[in-house]
Amino acid sequence: SISKQMKEMEKSGVLKGALSAEQQLALISVCTDLKAAVEGATFIQECTPENLELKKKIFGQLDLIVGDSVILSSSTSCLLPSKLFTGLKHVKQCIVSHPVNPPYFVPLVEIVPHPETDPSTTERTYTLMKKIGQSPVKLNREIEGFVLNRLQYAVISEAWRLVGEGVISPTDLDLVMSDGLGMRYAFIGPLETMHLNAEGVSSYCERYAEGMKLVLNTFGPVPEFSGETVQKVSQALSEKIPVVPKVLDARRKWRDECLTGLAKLKTQMKSD
Repeated sequence: SISKQMKEMEKSGVLKGALSAEQQLALISVCTDLKAAVEGATFIQECTPENLELKKKIFGQLDLIVGDSVILSSSTSCLLPSKLFTGLKHVKQCIVSHPVNPPYFVPLVEIVPHPETDPSTTERTYTLMKKIGQSPVKLNREIEGFVLNRLQYAVISEAWRLVGEGVISPTDLDLVMSDGLGMRYAFIGPLETMHLNAEGVSSYCERYAEGMKLVLNTFGPVPEFSGETVQKVSQALSEKIPVVPKVLDARRKWRDECLTGLAKLKTQMKSD
């Protein structure tokens, strides 16, 4: 699968690095023995399923194997570093480096330290992610959901309420993001959007603070994500994209092709 993907990326001109797909593939190996797998490593990225006990088991084993210079990093999207790493003798070398799916085309990496993580671990991780072409961001402290998922869940939560209350259909709701907010958010974030939509952030707050607070105070409680709304959203999405493995895979492939094109455009615009 990796070989096929790398060759496709090479063909479309989006393969990262100076080496060919074949040369890169030659550097990838598979190993079922943990000690042999990490021998000589300077940075270890754990990518097991989102299961706290499984991850703790893996890091407990790694803690007994590694030296005092290797970085132990987790790909977890929401498990707090304090739950993953507390008690390890190499805790100062532990950090979360949360990539975004699919990470080859969505470059963001959230770097989240444990309260005892050494600052040099954070800096080395940040430098490495920059070097391999990702867009790392540093969180100053751990927080539930980190930042990306907190923002994502806020959007999902209000989207769910709007559909559930019959304000808008699921299909049109997605259009509001894909052909509306998402267009600008592909290049600038919400804070820069504020800055540009007025004469700076201070001006924006002077103009729109009261209106924002008025709307925000009408938001409802956290949805249960169950019942009639699940059926309504599921039906609408299933009509558009039937829940059949072949169809879902085709749609994901289309999504990744779109992200490939967007990644190319963003790279081009940055160089311009």
